[in-house]
Amino acid sequence: MSKNSVIVVGGGGAGLVAALSAKESGADVIVITKEYPTRSQTCMAQGGINAVLSEQEDDSIETHVQNTLKSAKGLANEQAVRYMCQEAPNAIKWLDGIGVPFSRDSKSKIAQRKLGGTYAARACYAQDYTGLKILHTLYDRCLAEGIEILNERHLLEFITAADKNNRSYVCGVSVLNKRSGEVEIYEAPSIIVATGGYSRVFHKYSTNSVASTGDGVAAALRAGARVSDMEFVQFHPTALKESSILISESARGAGGYLLNSKGERFVNELAPRDEVSKAIDDEMDKGEDIYLDIRHLGAEFIEKELPQESKLAKLYENVDPVSDLLPIKPAAHYTMGGIEVDANSSTFINGLFAVGECANHQVHGANRLGGNSLLELAVFGKQAGKNAADYAQNFDNKIDAAGQKAFFENQIAEIKKLPNKISFYEEYAKLGELFYKNVGIKREKSALQSALEKVKEMKSSISQMGVNDKTKVYNTNLLEFLEFKNMLELSETILISALYRAESRGAHFRVDAPNRDEKFTSHTIIDRDGVVKDEN
Repeated sequence: MSKNSVIVVGGGGAGLVAALSAKESGADVIVITKEYPTRSQTCMAQGGINAVLSEQEDDSIETHVQNTLKSAKGLANEQAVRYMCQEAPNAIKWLDGIGVPFSRDSKSKIAQRKLGGTYAARACYAQDYTGLKILHTLYDRCLAEGIEILNERHLLEFITAADKNNRSYVCGVSVLNKRSGEVEIYEAPSIIVATGGYSRVFHKYSTNSVASTGDGVAAALRAGARVSDMEFVQFHPTALKESSILISESARGAGGYLLNSKGERFVNELAPRDEVSKAIDDEMDKGEDIYLDIRHLGAEFIEKELPQESKLAKLYENVDPVSDLLPIKPAAHYTMGGIEVDANSSTFINGLFAVGECANHQVHGANRLGGNSLLELAVFGKQAGKNAADYAQNFDNKIDAAGQKAFFENQIAEIKKLPNKISFYEEYAKLGELFYKNVGIKREKSALQSALEKVKEMKSSISQMGVNDKTKVYNTNLLEFLEFKNMLELSETILISALYRAESRGAHFRVDAPNRDEKFTSHTIIDRDGVVKDEN
């Protein structure tokens, strides 16, 4: 690649927005993605994307700011939140301009709906396929712009070097080509991490794709970046009970009810997600089954406005929401923590930028406001792309990463030599159960400590968890081992952070410390040595 190059690792919404922005800023851009862009987690963002399109009596940009800050429970960066909310109308205008097929109202204006935790209807939507339609439009635009997309590459490591002042800078990335089994090295002065979140640590108790294993966060941490607020995992109140498939907040925004086994409504359905999830968990502790009821909305409305929710319920739970109650439970959904970035989307490593769910721009704080995740990727994706391109244009250090190919090939070869005395698949299932029980909606010090000990035991036994498949082509056994290894590393940071935060705030609820403590109005920052940095 040329000196004026930007590599985007991750082909979801955040990565594709960043790629388009970097291209527009004059960079040569390559997108490297684990799956295919159209399979990314962005397509599961169903409810909408927040923006105040016109100042009205019942809504304003300032109200959007205050809703976001309130939901964040004192842990959001107000400057970052204001920037995101102020840029929201421009983001919608840009998305509309490139062809996103937003739903329209009777006046042909972009339709908006109300989501939980908001004071007004400001979520722009495309039926209940909002994320999917944004993603497909971005993908089409990347192809039209001639941006090269390398699919089915599993991230191994970010390659760094040190400048004359001994400050780390990124110079390349190593990946494993799924199709060939070969290690590949790509060099660039500027790299954007857009690999998504890490909620698959919770295994079957997550609404997310099986690919949401935190690979980019773990690799960035190993390279010398820092992570922050890893303890904050948002549980979505309405995942289907058996499959954990997400039923969008748009169903409650449209007027859906939450009922217990007695048919009683027990919570304000449009309260912030942490409050609704905890209320559901409280009812489940009493032995109640919980249901989402949208029958009263009528068949015509459900078919027009909530077609995906209807299909998912029929396919995965064998229930028809037109006539049946939907059995639901809370499930791990969105990870507020991630790679620490500054106001320019830059990490602790020069040239390494991060955006989307893998990054922590400090706009979600302790509890993300529904409708702000798609907004974050649109606003900060543009920022990250431009800043990465500008950095590449001014880069004056040496790039020489190709020589490290043999090192990574040897790492893969060594993994294939490990004895298979312990099944990492079984350990992963145990990890998910452990996290849902001990690191879920409600937490307690001794349970967190027990979980940390078990995670450390798993890490110490990783050399006994070999792979059976020694082949090269499409070796999913090897790839799943690499994912599990990343999740183990991140599990430790989650637990260290959760133990450190001896209070209850937003999505982090400690049974043994149920009140908010203002001495914790700071971000939990951890380096690659697992040390908590007290810098706020």
